[in-house]
Amino acid sequence: MEKHKYSPDLVNYSRLPTVEVSVGDIPLGASNPIRIQSMTTTNTMDTDSTVEQSIRMIDAGCEYVRITAPSIREAKNLYNIKKKLLSLGYRAPLVADIHFTPNAAIEAAEIVEKVRINPGNYADRKKFEFIEYSDKTYNDELERIYKRFSPLVEVCKKNGTAMRIGTNHGSLSDRILSRYGDTPEGMVMSALEFVDICEDNNFHQIVISMKSSNVRVMIQAYRLLSIYMQSRKYSYPLHLGVTEAGDGHDGRIKSAIGIGSLLEEGIGDTIRVSLTEEPELEIPVARKIVDRIAMIKSQSYNFSHKAFTIDSPFEYKKKETNKFDVIGGDQVPRVIVDSSNINVSLESLSDLGYSYYNKLDKWGISDNACDYIFLGSSPVPKSRPENLKYLQEYSKWIENPSETLAFPVFYFDNLDQDLLVESKLNFIVIHDKDIFDENFSLPINYSCCIILKSDMFSFKYVKQSILKLKALNINFPVIISVGSFKDHISNEYIVNSSIFLGGLLIDGLVEGVFFEGPSYNKLKSINSHAFNILQATRSRFSKTEYISCPSCGRTLFDLQETTSMIRSKTDHLKGVKIGIMGCIVNGPGEMADADYGYVGTGIDQISLYKGQELVKRGVPSKKALDELIVLIKENGDWVEPS
Repeated sequence: MEKHKYSPDLVNYSRLPTVEVSVGDIPLGASNPIRIQSMTTTNTMDTDSTVEQSIRMIDAGCEYVRITAPSIREAKNLYNIKKKLLSLGYRAPLVADIHFTPNAAIEAAEIVEKVRINPGNYADRKKFEFIEYSDKTYNDELERIYKRFSPLVEVCKKNGTAMRIGTNHGSLSDRILSRYGDTPEGMVMSALEFVDICEDNNFHQIVISMKSSNVRVMIQAYRLLSIYMQSRKYSYPLHLGVTEAGDGHDGRIKSAIGIGSLLEEGIGDTIRVSLTEEPELEIPVARKIVDRIAMIKSQSYNFSHKAFTIDSPFEYKKKETNKFDVIGGDQVPRVIVDSSNINVSLESLSDLGYSYYNKLDKWGISDNACDYIFLGSSPVPKSRPENLKYLQEYSKWIENPSETLAFPVFYFDNLDQDLLVESKLNFIVIHDKDIFDENFSLPINYSCCIILKSDMFSFKYVKQSILKLKALNINFPVIISVGSFKDHISNEYIVNSSIFLGGLLIDGLVEGVFFEGPSYNKLKSINSHAFNILQATRSRFSKTEYISCPSCGRTLFDLQETTSMIRSKTDHLKGVKIGIMGCIVNGPGEMADADYGYVGTGIDQISLYKGQELVKRGVPSKKALDELIVLIKENGDWVEPS
């Protein structure tokens, strides 16, 4: 099957066809709306608290309520939770979240409308061992899993209970890792082994998920799953989520990129935004993501050209471009901020990451300092840092062409090629629709960088214009302009701009981002937002990354408070990834590619990890942060805060 078939339509919105799965009174898949769900964070044995929180979630718009059931005891108490919710008039389907305990899953399947099992730990115990398998020994393992898993399938069939087979990147079994490696293919095969057992038992009320805290891996796994399902003629609905996304803007950005990009490609039938916050706060973010898809769906592009495909939808491969100045080639994506309507002052430069120290007569440059400022027709400021560069419209630039830090900007619709400067990098502003003109061409003998603008809302259309440039052997770097979104950092802005840019950055198609026209008091937030998107897509690291789970009834400490505490001492460690997991189920495997891990393993007990290796066990909570810092220092990743 062709690689691009993971998406039903490369230009217009078209949803991947799936069967309908009944989950209580709210079916999903097929032609049903994209469903929104979340998970409680209370102790499942605390019936009243779990019911109260569930009601807050449902009132916020949550359609399915997931509740952890780590043992038979909690699974049985789902009956009391469901009974009380029904008595209060709340009929939202309940989903039991199961890890490690098949008997709890079987108990829960008699009570709730859906169970979620993790194929990485339902029938296996992770020991982080590599095992050599022959085909026979591997098939013997599959037979063992068949016997272990089939009883749950039969109970679900008998009770009309739906099932989510939910792979997590960080908790792949040793068996899967030994055969497929730590890859999107391993994630897919982990789930499909269990789906095949359901098929063999004639059970089809299945939903599948491929979660990861790494947005790239998550997107690649779902695309690959789409291909594998089609090859097997499976058409099960897909649940989307970025696991351990974190909190605040970072968590919203990662979730928007991962979930929104796939939905726009037509993949996904139900979603959960996982934030280290109260679960009802996840719902408005999820709603914004779904609302964007409704807007995309309403647009139809009259696309008469051949649709282009990316070379590697299942792995990250940055497109090849020329390198000019610090853009393109092997350089990280660059950030350009528009200050054409703002007087560039010391204060505004500080908002963009450049601080002037008067007593020292020196400039300080932060890790999230923008690379270029677009001045329009304004002059280059006299007081300026040496590392910051400027873009000026050609009519202004030509007044002082010897200015080494300034570059001319031209507009394609009235481009005079004779004015292009041989000794300079020339920026050319082009609309994506111009690229599809049959007479389109660019002067490839000059050093040029394209600032690509679009009146369209979908990144898929913009992607086509970039791929056409590649087909025309135009290897100029491309800076994507974000000029069509509102000038304020709201949930809507975060979601829309993150999906739009993330959908292009995830596939390595652009060499920078350009935020047009922010007002003076929005410079800092816009600049930070640009770097947050680059970090979320693993395109450019400018700060510490926190992989923190969203909490649930298994959590052994206050995740929000602990994450804030750890962040306060470590947020200056550029590029270091710290996993903060509330229980052993979500650590060390769920931390996936974290450099360090802080995992709750008992009441007032923390275990510390370097990668997935346990380094210190049973550290008292009050000493755990200090011990984490010692661990980071011992491994050479610590720097003192400036």
